[in-house]
Amino acid sequence: MRTAALLPTAALALFAAALCATRAEVIDDILGSLSRGVSFLERQHEHINLDGAVGFVMMQAELKEAVQTWPHTDSVSWAQRTAAVALLNRLDQSLEKAVTALKLNDPKYYREFEPLLTSTFWMIPQEWRSTDSSLVYPSTLTSECYDEQLSDKCLTLLLGTWKMNGTPCIVTKPCRDTMTHFGCPHYSLSHQLLYFMIGRMRGCNNLLKGDTRASRTNMTEQNYQDIFCSNMMKANQDIVANGLTEQTVDIFIENIMICGLAGFSDFHKTDWLQHILRLQDDEVGCFGRDKSFVSQVIGDELLEQLQPHRRVKRREKILPDGCSSHMTAVAVGALGGYLNFHLTEQDITKRPLS
Repeated sequence: MRTAALLPTAALALFAAALCATRAEVIDDILGSLSRGVSFLERQHEHINLDGAVGFVMMQAELKEAVQTWPHTDSVSWAQRTAAVALLNRLDQSLEKAVTALKLNDPKYYREFEPLLTSTFWMIPQEWRSTDSSLVYPSTLTSECYDEQLSDKCLTLLLGTWKMNGTPCIVTKPCRDTMTHFGCPHYSLSHQLLYFMIGRMRGCNNLLKGDTRASRTNMTEQNYQDIFCSNMMKANQDIVANGLTEQTVDIFIENIMICGLAGFSDFHKTDWLQHILRLQDDEVGCFGRDKSFVSQVIGDELLEQLQPHRRVKRREKILPDGCSSHMTAVAVGALGGYLNFHLTEQDITKRPLS
């Protein structure tokens, strides 16, 4: 009888051990991928554009949080933390070089978005929430309601970088109307969320002040984030159901990165992590590499050098080795989020809220 009574306890112990082993393997996979990403940055730091740098800065913030809160439960966990510390040291050095190059190559954008290039700007989630399918829009616009120049302007008004020593946390009516517009798809939707996140991290207390629409009277900034990420979740589910393509994979990963950083735990799905890991180029460590464009891009790079006043597109830059600067940035940012999520699950005192 006594032996029989012990069986469930023994089974539970075996299950827990297997779960811990699986989680350790996942963390190993994430750290290995991030290490290859840093190796890529070490080689290409002179060519990374603003979006690329910001993605690696997000990864830097996530790694710093990870090494500070790493649960030291066993020798495997301790060894993984040691590897993360070494990786963070490499990232610190290569990011410093990348940001210096960005300041020289693109001084206007550097000045306007300099606050985003500091890891202390980015807040890492301390508790978790989930998306709500009831918040999904009944219909979505077929085209973007996002204008890159307006979005940049709205962000600089929040950051206070719209002029030298500018006042921060300014919300104009065009910015508020654009950033709270329902039904936007794709990058418009992710940038609406990013606007609210950057406002919170910058310390802007009331982004909705002045909104006189009766239908929005009781709306809070968190309500908007819940709505946006619930729709980004639906978008990602549709992308996976239809099969990832070259056209959809970038926004798929961006949604994971931004909503994960906003504290939505259900974006950290295991199968989505595997999708991201499979997209990494084993040879150079970047994401979104198209080798067929290498020769064409080298020609474009030469053309850009011959036209020094040509505006650098902030959203994307294909590097000389055929790598996507933007996709690499969102991938390493998303993977850093996965790392902290799995560490939170490992630490029983910091499990996600049910």
